Amino acid sequence: MAAANAPIAMREALTLTSLGIAPQFVTFTHVTMESEKYICVRETSPQNSVVIVDMAMPMQPLRRPITADSALMNPNTRILALKAQIPGTTQDHLQIFNIEAKTKIKSHQMPEQVVFWKWITPKLLGLVTQTSVYHWSIEGDSEPTKMFDRTANLANNQIINYRCDPAEKWLVLIGIAPGAPERPQLVKGNMQLFSVDQQRSQALEAHAASFATFKVVGNENPSTLICFASKTTNAGQITSKLHVIELGAQPGKPGFSKKQADLFFPPDFQDDFPVAMQVSQKYGLIYVVTKLGLLFVYDLETAAAVYRNRISPDPIFLTAESSSTGGFYAINRRGQVLHATVNDATVVPFVSGQLNNLELAVNLAKRANLPGAENLVVQRFQELFAQTKYKEAAELAAESPQGLLRTPETVAKFQSVPVQAGQTPPLLQYFGTLLTRGKLNAFESLELSRLVVNQNKKNLLENWLAEDKLECSEELGDLVKTVDNDLALKIYIKARATPKVVAAFAERREFDKILIYSKQVGYTPDYLFLLQTILRTDPQGAVNFALMMSQMEGGCPVDYNTITDLFLQRNMIREATAFLLDVLKPNLPEHAFLQTKVLEINLVTYPNVADAILANGMFSHYDRPRIAQLCEKAGLYLRALQHYSELPDIKRVIVNTHAIEPQALVEFFGTLSREWALECMKDLLLVNLRGNLQIVVQAAKEYSEQLGVDACIKLFEQFKSYEGLYFFLGSYLSSRYEDPDIHFKYIEAAARTGQIKEVERVTRESNFYDAEKTKNFLMEAKLPDARPLINVCDRFGFVPDLTHYLYTNNMLRYIEGYVQKVNPGNAPLVVGQLLDDECPEDFIKGLILSVRSLLPVEPLVDECEKRNRLRLLTQFLEHLVSEGSQDVHVHNALGKIIIDSNNNPEHFLTTNPFYDSHVVGKYCEKRDPTLAVVAYRRGQCDDELINVTNKNSLFKLQARYVVERMDGDLWDKVLQPENEYRRQLIDQVVSTALPESKSPEQVSAAVKAFMTADLPHELIELLEKIVLQNSAFSGNFNLQNLLILTAIKADPSRVMDYVNRLDNFDGPAVGEVAVEAQLYEEAFAIFKKFNLNVQAVNVLLDNIQSIERAEEFAFRVEEDAVWSQVAKAQLREGLVSEAIESFIRADDATHFLDVIRAAEEANVYNDLVKYLLMVRQKAREPKVDGELIFAYAKIDRLSDIEEFILMPNVANLQNVGDRLYDEELYEAAKIIYAFISNWAKLAVTLVKLKQFQGAVDAARKANSAKTWKEVCFACVDAEEFRLAQICGLNIIVQVDDLEEVSEYYQNRGCFNELIALMESGLGLERAHMGIFTELGVLYARYRSEKLMEHIKLFSTRLNIPKLIRACDEQQHWKELTYLYIQYDEFDNAATTIMNHSPDAWDHLQFKDVCVKVANVELYYKAVHFYLQEHPDLINDMLNVLALRLDHTRVVDIMRKAGQLHLVKPYMVAVQSNNVSAVNEALNELYVEEEDYERLRESVDMHDNFDQIGLAQKLEKHELLEMRRIAAYIYKKAGRWKQSIALSKKDNMYKDCMETCSQSGDRELSEDLLVYFIEQGKKECFASCLFICYDLIRPDVALELAWMNNMVDFAFPYLLQFIREYTSKVDDLVKDKIESQNEERAKEKEEKDLVAQQNMYAQLLPLALPAPPMPGMGGPPPPLGVMGMPPMGPGPMPAFGMPPMGSY
Repeated sequence: MAAANAPIAMREALTLTSLGIAPQFVTFTHVTMESEKYICVRETSPQNSVVIVDMAMPMQPLRRPITADSALMNPNTRILALKAQIPGTTQDHLQIFNIEAKTKIKSHQMPEQVVFWKWITPKLLGLVTQTSVYHWSIEGDSEPTKMFDRTANLANNQIINYRCDPAEKWLVLIGIAPGAPERPQLVKGNMQLFSVDQQRSQALEAHAASFATFKVVGNENPSTLICFASKTTNAGQITSKLHVIELGAQPGKPGFSKKQADLFFPPDFQDDFPVAMQVSQKYGLIYVVTKLGLLFVYDLETAAAVYRNRISPDPIFLTAESSSTGGFYAINRRGQVLHATVNDATVVPFVSGQLNNLELAVNLAKRANLPGAENLVVQRFQELFAQTKYKEAAELAAESPQGLLRTPETVAKFQSVPVQAGQTPPLLQYFGTLLTRGKLNAFESLELSRLVVNQNKKNLLENWLAEDKLECSEELGDLVKTVDNDLALKIYIKARATPKVVAAFAERREFDKILIYSKQVGYTPDYLFLLQTILRTDPQGAVNFALMMSQMEGGCPVDYNTITDLFLQRNMIREATAFLLDVLKPNLPEHAFLQTKVLEINLVTYPNVADAILANGMFSHYDRPRIAQLCEKAGLYLRALQHYSELPDIKRVIVNTHAIEPQALVEFFGTLSREWALECMKDLLLVNLRGNLQIVVQAAKEYSEQLGVDACIKLFEQFKSYEGLYFFLGSYLSSRYEDPDIHFKYIEAAARTGQIKEVERVTRESNFYDAEKTKNFLMEAKLPDARPLINVCDRFGFVPDLTHYLYTNNMLRYIEGYVQKVNPGNAPLVVGQLLDDECPEDFIKGLILSVRSLLPVEPLVDECEKRNRLRLLTQFLEHLVSEGSQDVHVHNALGKIIIDSNNNPEHFLTTNPFYDSHVVGKYCEKRDPTLAVVAYRRGQCDDELINVTNKNSLFKLQARYVVERMDGDLWDKVLQPENEYRRQLIDQVVSTALPESKSPEQVSAAVKAFMTADLPHELIELLEKIVLQNSAFSGNFNLQNLLILTAIKADPSRVMDYVNRLDNFDGPAVGEVAVEAQLYEEAFAIFKKFNLNVQAVNVLLDNIQSIERAEEFAFRVEEDAVWSQVAKAQLREGLVSEAIESFIRADDATHFLDVIRAAEEANVYNDLVKYLLMVRQKAREPKVDGELIFAYAKIDRLSDIEEFILMPNVANLQNVGDRLYDEELYEAAKIIYAFISNWAKLAVTLVKLKQFQGAVDAARKANSAKTWKEVCFACVDAEEFRLAQICGLNIIVQVDDLEEVSEYYQNRGCFNELIALMESGLGLERAHMGIFTELGVLYARYRSEKLMEHIKLFSTRLNIPKLIRACDEQQHWKELTYLYIQYDEFDNAATTIMNHSPDAWDHLQFKDVCVKVANVELYYKAVHFYLQEHPDLINDMLNVLALRLDHTRVVDIMRKAGQLHLVKPYMVAVQSNNVSAVNEALNELYVEEEDYERLRESVDMHDNFDQIGLAQKLEKHELLEMRRIAAYIYKKAGRWKQSIALSKKDNMYKDCMETCSQSGDRELSEDLLVYFIEQGKKECFASCLFICYDLIRPDVALELAWMNNMVDFAFPYLLQFIREYTSKVDDLVKDKIESQNEERAKEKEEKDLVAQQNMYAQLLPLALPAPPMPGMGGPPPPLGVMGMPPMGPGPMPAFGMPPMGSY
């Protein structure tokens, strides 16, 4: 049987080996397939990994480096379960991962080993151990739950499957074990069936099992079935069975009767056994797959055998259900993933034809809705109908495949059946059956609904529609509308009867739903008609509907103006307004007319509405002049103003201020130009000055910047409205407006309007009015209140004018108030003016006394003193003094009065502490100089005292004062050479002042002054007299200092003598001065005398510059500080060792940086070590410790380094190590790096030391790519290749470093070592594509014999384009071809094979490549290639390419080459395409070979060739059969005469007769009769009469027979002719009788039909099946298929299992 006609279609989904999976991993323990979605393969070499194949993308496998004993992909989602044994135990660790989310879902450690596991549901894992079975859910945190223990029959079995039923109530475990001793090769199968509800198990013999569900007729609940297959041996007899049994039969319900069938194994498969079973719920079929690749297909319901075939030549070890196709997947040991499914087009014809099982064919067709059983179903339906089995016929029609019988004809057929009294009408039985089976079609729904509506059973319709039992149509909606509009609307919507839906919504006034629905279904209703309809009944609804239309996508379907006119025609002003306001919200220019329209209609009818619209400002494109006029008429003057654009119109309207809100009018002024606004304001003032003044003022204030303040002022002044000016200008007296004229005008307006308080406030607060102008105005205005004038005069200095004005106007009260309350500080000016105005002294004194302490004394004294009236203040001043006043001006004035009155002035001057010496002294100079000296001495007024004494020759007083003052500046001044009185002063100082002085400080100050004045000789003599002559000042510290300092300056030769003679002077200070004066020996003597050893040694070092004397001095004093100074000096001089020794003596660690630097420069590391050891005792410095280590290293004291770093230290060992490395002190650096675990640097250091093994160990600890490379390259250079390989393995796992390593090796010619490195890298866990690719490139260059093996093993892990380039460069054509194939570059692969065939060609490979090339020309290049190089295989090649080749072109190629005979098999294979060139070539070969049978077959089956040419060629052939073929060709071509003539020539009379018969030509037939008579061929004459019976006329035949004495030969023909004519007459008579009977029957049927229609109206309600109610049972179970009653269930044991003995 051809595969295309097989009931089961097989195809290869993919090959695992094509995905790079090695064949050794295609086993039961490595491959898992839990569903049709994923295949999971576990690889263990070259590294542990898991390959996940998504069957939706099989050529893009996901490979992950995972180590596990087993891996399972979830049936539905990308969840991976992994199992691995814990090393050293029998426990398994289970983990579940979400691959997409890259997260671990759950994990668990099983206490015992899991020998088998499987996803039994997408959420549940089944775990099988040696003793028990567990379930583990992936949800929550639950642990595996134990379900049951394994039965004894599964002991020592290999578990191969574990399954559960859909409800998870039944579980089955399958295992296999070695066969019986007498037949060990037949594997034994064992099964354990477990009931979860009953917690019981049953042990059975079975190799494969599966659960299924099946719905038994009469039982609404599906039954759970178990199917299992077994193959057992008993006494040498092998029994193979398939069993189908129901589990858990439902009491009181029809059950599934158990079934069993034989499994027929061919003789060659006697040891084969089932390994897998899958059940297709879609088709109701059972697939049983055996180990050796046999497939058995059985019907689930009947266990009838359907199909058996071998689907795989290799053993199958794994299957998985393909629920989407109703088939299954199978994987064999070759790695093929086979997909098997039912061939929908052929399975039913196969069952009905090949198996002759009509009932099974019908059931299959009904069950899976398959084609092929149409005739059977129709025939069966007619049989049931003829037998009046209407119920069975209805069921058959309901279940008919592809709805074959669910037609109007079937309904009509049931309608035509007469209704028997007391029985349900057949039509209703039919409809009831359909309702229980599913959904009715449109015609059925309409017919059934018509019956229900006639019976007024609307609730039945509602229920059926809710259950989706009826197919909705417009006709059904029309029918239901007569009884229920709502239900009809639902039907219209489901039926998409859009016009009816719109009409229904309109009737229900659900207008919004109209638009929504129309948009959903893309329908455009007549919106204008709908709107008109709505307007008649629901104006508001019309508005809403119009608004909804306006919001439709694509714009409103009806013009807005048209909609508005519809509203206005019915005087619906409010509705029209509401609509327009909504649609005009965008405020578009094209809506200007509608904007004007909505405003017009409302200004005429509802002005307040128009006003609100205008207030919102939502429109801006309407006719403004028109609206302005309407607003004026409607009394909306403000809106009119806003819309008028001409000044006369505005002036006409604006005067209606009584009807305009003032604030709005003020705001309107802001919209006018400056000129227009002023004009309108002028009109307002002209019309009603008093009434409109406030508005004008407010407008002027609001828009003064635009109008101009000056213009507004002129406007108010024009109307002499000071009140307006007052209110207007009041807002401009802030700091922002500083115009003096504005402030003055405001003061003037306020004064003229009687706003005295405001005048007072402004004059007090404003800073910008013209004070002079304001003062004059206020004096002229003579206001009764003088406070404004007081404010102006007080603030701007017009107090005398104010005083004069008030005194002359007799306003003394305001004078007192001003002085006492306003500004007492100006009282002196008031007093002065009053004195000038000759005011009585009593008033003035009273005024002064009233103020008292608040009065400023100084200006008052000045005013009185200027007028020589100072005595007027005596009482006032004494009063202040008595009150305890310490004011200097009070006492100055009182002193002046006392001096003038000569009332004991010396006493006042010496005892009064409060007067100002400058003021009083100056006052005394002209009156009494000695009093002036007293006053100046008291106040230390140096300049004034010097001047007055010089002027009056009072030098003695001056000398005493200068000595007592001890002021250096004063001494400098009097001792200046320019002072003409200096000599007199010096004489008085020397002769009088100093001898009288007992104060050393005074003497010292004088001496210093002499020094400053450069009078050294006089000073020295003076000091020697004082200090050296045993005076009271001999031991004075300061004088001794001064004496020595003076000598240093004036006479250095005396200094050493003074130093030796004097003891009480400031040694450090004097010594420093001596150093500055370069008296170094004197300075050294001073420092030494005062034990200032550091300063002394510094003088020796820095000034005398004698290190020897300094060192000697240091030995003598033995002070650390001294040694420290010496050490620093030695260090500066480069005496490093001596300096270090000195520093050690000084115990000085502060200058370690300088010492270290100098020691390094001098290379005295031994001394440096000593110094640093001393420093470490003083300070913990990283620099010190680091330098100590470096010094140790420099003097090769490595043991000291090791000892040092083990002790506590603060050295920066990293930096020290780097420095040692840089200085090439590698041994020391090694110690440091090893101690601080800097493995990277240690490795490099060891490389420098040629200690390569240690370097590798250090690099391993460092684990740095840079370190590995340095060590590796060093080992390569040193030819330490083993160590280099260790390093290289850690480098090449980094993609970026791989190429560098490879180039380094190759540049040094280390090819073999590099290859060994790369080969070792293949097994690394982190091995990447680059390693595999680079190794391939190396093989291509240096070891080509390994290249192909490498490519085949690791083709999926190679960078194929890179390796292709390498192979092309190295001319490895075979490997290049393989790579092209792996990279899907089949064109290049084919070209390479043909261009380099000696190396690259392989026939099988080339065939596989050719069928995949994209360039068609390569096909023909391949033909030429095979023709030249492999002609013996050309047919095989051509057969492979047959579907892709242009056969004509191939024939032309071979014909030109003269090798047509070579491709004869190919042409035979493709001749079915009926190509002219192929047909002619084959025919030519057949003729040449004289193969007339093949030629006849070719001519007969393929007509596309030059038939006449071939016939002409053959008619002259020497072989008879060839000439017969020529005649046959002429016959096929319609050249009857030529064919007959050729046959006559060869005496082929039978051919002649057949040709005549086929020609249909009477003349040819009769001519042939004549020819036979002429030739005397009587038998041929008789034969021709029968063969050409239909063509030969009877009279001609009889005439020829009679005339040629051949009547006997014509007699059989005559008998036949008479019999035919009599039969025709009998048939005509019979037809006429039947026609008459049919007419009578038709009349009777018409009468019966009328009666039947009358009966339908009287149907009872119970005639139709109602929907089942909760708790009620369904309809009674129908009869079995084909009219047979269902089989009752047999007796069953507990929990639904048959007793095993029954098998």
